[in-house]
Amino acid sequence: MATDIKAPQFPESVADGTVATWHKQEGEAVKRDELLVDIETDKVVLEVVAPADGVVSKILAGEGDTVESQQVLAHFEEGASGSAPAPAASSEPAAESGSEATSASDDSSASDQAGPAARKLMSEHGIAAEQVSGTGKGGRITKQDVEQAISNKAEQRASQPAPQQPAAAEVPAAPGEREERRVPMTRLRKRIAERLVSAQQDAAMLTTFNEVNMKPIMDMRKNYQPEFEKAHNVRLGFMGFFTRACVEALKRFPAVNASIDGDDIVYHGYYDVGVAVSTDRGLVVPVIRDADQKGLAEVESQIIDFGQKAQKGKLSIEEMTGGTFTISNGGVFGSLISTPILNPPQTAILGMHKIQERPMAVDGKVEILPMMYLALSYDHRLIDGKEAVQFLVAVKNFIEDPARLLLDI
Repeated sequence: MATDIKAPQFPESVADGTVATWHKQEGEAVKRDELLVDIETDKVVLEVVAPADGVVSKILAGEGDTVESQQVLAHFEEGASGSAPAPAASSEPAAESGSEATSASDDSSASDQAGPAARKLMSEHGIAAEQVSGTGKGGRITKQDVEQAISNKAEQRASQPAPQQPAAAEVPAAPGEREERRVPMTRLRKRIAERLVSAQQDAAMLTTFNEVNMKPIMDMRKNYQPEFEKAHNVRLGFMGFFTRACVEALKRFPAVNASIDGDDIVYHGYYDVGVAVSTDRGLVVPVIRDADQKGLAEVESQIIDFGQKAQKGKLSIEEMTGGTFTISNGGVFGSLISTPILNPPQTAILGMHKIQERPMAVDGKVEILPMMYLALSYDHRLIDGKEAVQFLVAVKNFIEDPARLLLDI
């Protein structure tokens, strides 16, 4: 039975998507729920799977094409089997005796046996179809086969000895080429760029700084890490403490948890904290919903889950939608201090940084303490400097004296 493979139903905030990768080629047999194609939007990568056992009979939208919600991507034959393997030249006598006819037939069939992505790659690298050994169903040439052929070709070139020339005729080697590589920007990267520029143009953004002594938290982690991990099956990290500290500070300064909608100020009675996560595709911000109702273990577990999903491109649009406040930890990459950019329509973002041991004056004496700079960027249209500074000081106090979180002071 014939059926259509369609693009997913995109949310209202997503206008269209781009066909990123076809994992199956025309004529290739697939199993039910097997991954067919990735659709990249400006927020996430959506996966389209096979509706049943069958064959992808025809691909209508190639890699790089822009598609809309519910657009037909390919035709699918349910219950059909993949194309039969092409007969080997030596297994049976050829119907035609002429070598020219056989050669022409092989060249034509080899080209037809290549999928859209494979043909595109062959064209870009000047690889002929007869230079590629097809390993797909029915001898089809897959993208991986072409990549292997390109690799083999490069190895052959490298292994070929340089032509021998008389010593008198030798010419000095030419200087290395100034190579450039141009690649299109991904939809996610373009969307990130648009939002960052918009944030700087539309908001009166200002950043205030403070520093926090991390020794109390580090001592607590050292003392209770084994018991915590045994009880909750998750390691005790810093993000859980900072999330809890920010939530308690947000309760005291509601404007930092608010947003601007036109001429209105929207005060949120809930605390959905976004946690910035870096991936190969760009920065994403999954949201911890109702962070005020979650304990340290639940927060840490959800952050780990978000990180794993982000690296695999498995975060859903729902997991990255909303958020009333954001925390960004540049310290994991070694950043000592920075000015984070707002995540609209939010009006504040906290930047964490690298823990650095420094000499500090404590009760008239010099001590070496693990210090961290904190940065709070905020929208000055809504948040006054006094509120921003007091919020940051509150976070600092909660981290330096964790008992405040338990005593609610």
